[in-house]
Amino acid sequence: MTAVVIIGGGPGGYEAALVARQLGADVTLVDSDGVGGSAVLTDCVPSKTLIATANVMMTTAESSGLGVLLDGQEAAAHLLSVNLATVNARVKSLAASQSDDIRASLIREGVRLVRGKGRLNGANSVLVETAEGGEYTYRADTILIATGARPRQLHNAMPDGERILNWEQVYDLAEVPERLIVVGSGVTGAEFASAYHGLGSSVVLISSRDRVLPGEDPDAARVLEEVWERRGLEVISRARAVAVRREGEGVVVELEDGRLIEGSHVLMAVGSIPNTEMLGLAGAGVDTNANGFIRVDRVSRTSTRGIYAAGDCTGVLMLASVAAMQGRIAMWHALGDAVQPLDRHLVSSTVFTDPEIATVGLTQQDLDDGEFRGDVVILPLNKNARAKMQEQHDGFVKILCRRGSRLIAGAVVVGANASELIHVLTVAINQRLTVDELAGAFTVYPSLSGSIAEAARHLHIHSD
Repeated sequence: MTAVVIIGGGPGGYEAALVARQLGADVTLVDSDGVGGSAVLTDCVPSKTLIATANVMMTTAESSGLGVLLDGQEAAAHLLSVNLATVNARVKSLAASQSDDIRASLIREGVRLVRGKGRLNGANSVLVETAEGGEYTYRADTILIATGARPRQLHNAMPDGERILNWEQVYDLAEVPERLIVVGSGVTGAEFASAYHGLGSSVVLISSRDRVLPGEDPDAARVLEEVWERRGLEVISRARAVAVRREGEGVVVELEDGRLIEGSHVLMAVGSIPNTEMLGLAGAGVDTNANGFIRVDRVSRTSTRGIYAAGDCTGVLMLASVAAMQGRIAMWHALGDAVQPLDRHLVSSTVFTDPEIATVGLTQQDLDDGEFRGDVVILPLNKNARAKMQEQHDGFVKILCRRGSRLIAGAVVVGANASELIHVLTVAINQRLTVDELAGAFTVYPSLSGSIAEAARHLHIHSD
């Protein structure tokens, strides 16, 4: 029986373990922080649970047009409040419950779980220091490294867990920050800025770029900035934070140009670094890049035969869904099953701001740079009957298609349910559908998904 040892219990690790057992391998999963990893315990599950509460708050605050009254008055943000201690208790409970469910499924499938820290002992074994202080060596025909990443820290803005926070520490807050400064305008910064503003904080986001979400579709980022401006969320663009300090009952963020921004709390969202130290990578011949991320190919192989890597420790699209797919692909490949290499263009992702921003496939930037020849249409959601019924005024559906073949090449959805709506477009790209084929499928009326079919119809070209 093939022996598989997996280091790391996040999505890349536990999904790989389940596939390996399905294919008949003897599987040992070594985990030090809890099954589910940061995705379940400190990142995706907690943050999206927090965001769910914030979205309810914001939806209620903006529901006066629907005739909703709060104690006889039109709904408004100042009439709402949240018990953050209760919210965070629910966040932690759900994260722990999800971790327990994953652990139970692994045990049920026959995965050997070892609590401890693992590192490579050459190319064919893993040395584990257990939580109890023991040390064991596990022989392996195949090894998967799935150790994830952690928040990047700046030496002059070190988190203290009280006023200066990283995104793993916010769930210990007992009260909503009066004035929260968010440093970083990437996905994490934008999501938490949106969430805490929805929960009632006065939020200011500091962006070193000229717009928020510099890696996302510019039309989508523009909608988010317009919504934030309307709601009173402040963005300071083209500004770089160089230091953060505690001062009295608050914090002060010093910008590169000398400006000082005062707040009650600061959230540092300045990227991630891989958990690849102390793994014995060099001794096993496993290559990393200059930032410490493990180099892998499209089937998750490292530079050493029999050793694979998956998830955030590889730096390949740092998404839980990608980590899980990398882990599955690694086991399919290692154990001789049919496998399709990872195609980044088939990966859908969502920024869970309010409104959400979901994307898949080739981008507007690809089109502008001449990476492919194509056409694009943007259909605002405020023309959609269902959106009008739900008082949803912000967002759009954007579809990009290849010129000539009319194959759908990419898509962006901005709106309250973008994370759900993007799936049909992901399937369309995966199955190489044309805009006419997508437009020809029935949609429910009224529905937000109707705008997807309508956008596809706009890209039809009449042939004489």
